[in-house]
This record gives sequence, C-alpha cells and structure tokens, in this order.
Amino acid sequence: MKFYYDLHIHSDLSPCGNTEMTPNNIVNMACIKGLNIISVTDHNSINNYPAMRAVGEKLGIEVIPGLEVTTKEEVHVLCYFRKYTDAQKFGELIYDSLPDIKNNPLIFGEQNIYNSEDKIVGNLDKLLINATSYTINEIFDITKINHGISVPAHINKKSNSIMGVLGFIPLNLNINFVEVFQKLSINEKIIRNYNILKNSDAHQLVDISEPENSVELDDIKGMYDYLKL
Repeated sequence: MKFYYDLHIHSDLSPCGNTEMTPNNIVNMACIKGLNIISVTDHNSINNYPAMRAVGEKLGIEVIPGLEVTTKEEVHVLCYFRKYTDAQKFGELIYDSLPDIKNNPLIFGEQNIYNSEDKIVGNLDKLLINATSYTINEIFDITKINHGISVPAHINKKSNSIMGVLGFIPLNLNINFVEVFQKLSINEKIIRNYNILKNSDAHQLVDISEPENSVELDDIKGMYDYLKL
C-alpha cells in the first residue's frame, strides 16, 4: 500500500514558522492534501509534538516525533524517533545545549507551544534557531543512544546543509537516509548511495507537500521500520 508523507514541517514554535502553523491547521492541511504521515520538526525542540499527535489521532494522520537540530558547525540534521519519551529526553538535551540568548519575538517571531485546541499554553525563551554546542558527530551519537535516527537535512540547499557547510558527506557517520528539498534539483551521483526522503521544509501551510512523495508499506506504522527506528 502506498502512503504519502512530509517529514519536515515547522510549527509556530519555530521562530521562522508562520503564526498559522498551529497543530490543527497543520494536521488538517496534511489531511486535505492527502498525506498519511507527517513529522513536525521544529528547530531544536519537540514541545509541540503532543498536540500534533492528538490532532493526528483524530484524523488518522500518523505524526512521527521529530525535530531539526542545528549542530555546532551550523548543519541542520533531522532527528526522528519511534517513541515520544525518547524524543522528549533528546529534546531536553538539545534545548539545554543552546546558548542563553533570549528570543526577540519582534525580530524572529514567537516560539509558541500549543495544546490540541490550538490554544497557546506556553513559549520557549531561548532563541531556537541558534546552534547547539554539539558537533554533527555528537548529534548522530546522541540520537542513536536515544533510539532515534539522524538525517542530514535539505542537502541540496546552500545554507545549513551538510554539503553547503562541509562540502561533503562524512563516511564515518554511517548515514542511511539523506533529505532532499523537493523544490530543488540535485546531482544524482551525490545521493545514489543513500535512501532519500523528499520533504517540503514548510514554514507556512501552502508549502506542505502535495501527495507526491510516498513509500510502500503494509500499514501506516510500518513507516517506523522503514526509517529503521
């Protein structure tokens, strides 16, 4: 059976995310667009996952726990987990590693935490788009220790990608998946040795993927096995 996905979406918790990116808006838009599986990967935080999961369960959308980490080298890495408890523990480590620089909402936007009714129930003080204190190697190790996987994000973008920053993909990382930003092309030779995820990196509702990227699974929960979680 074919299941359509978008595993790189930002909510209003990400300072760069549009204020319309609330749990109900995101999950309902995914449903309208015909997606089956999504992941809301906010910058250096997992705090909006519980609300996303609650809305997803009502609509039959599988919401995979995930976040987008900025490494010490300024490389973006998508980190996915099977269990929220593992993602939560990982997320706390990531947030604690951020520098003590407060977000300025007037410049960067709000960093809001929502409940399943789209009510703001809190916000995060530290600026989430800063780099953590962990290197890319350390992020891969810490993610694995917490039973997750690390996926270099949008490797065909110039900014904040492993190719744009390092200029190559280190073999010692033992990467299984890389993410390709679906709106840009890429040299096929670069990605031929990896499994590919094509995502939207959506910061507004209109940019969430159409039903064009899919995987063949026996059932929707098989996505976790497909990702080797």
